[in-house]
Amino acid sequence: MQKTIDYWLEESDEAFKVAEHLFDKKDYSYSLFFGHLAVEKLLKSIYIHRKGEHAPQIHNLVRLAQQAGLVLSAGQIESLNKITAYNLEARYPDEKRSFRLKCTEPFTSAQLTEIMEIIKWLKSTMTS
Repeated sequence: MQKTIDYWLEESDEAFKVAEHLFDKKDYSYSLFFGHLAVEKLLKSIYIHRKGEHAPQIHNLVRLAQQAGLVLSAGQIESLNKITAYNLEARYPDEKRSFRLKCTEPFTSAQLTEIMEIIKWLKSTMTS
């Protein structure tokens, strides 16, 4: 199982690096999509670490965190729900592409900062 945990940890780190590269290239909506992937992959490593079995194939970050046995504050639930939405909004834009229009440089920068805070918190749960 440790090999699988390490795999998801590496994949998470790589996904966040891609998010940063996409931000630098001004591809903001996909930057947030990869931010979601970084959190999802990290949650899958936590799930395996805590449960000793493969993580479920779901993308809802709150459900994944809860199934991994994490106790979430209201703020963490709100953040994870918001980050989960980036998965759908980037992949399946509405007719007006409103999410992509919302993804300005300041908005995306603030969201990536929030994603990094979630990642730091999640990593801290693996050592406690």
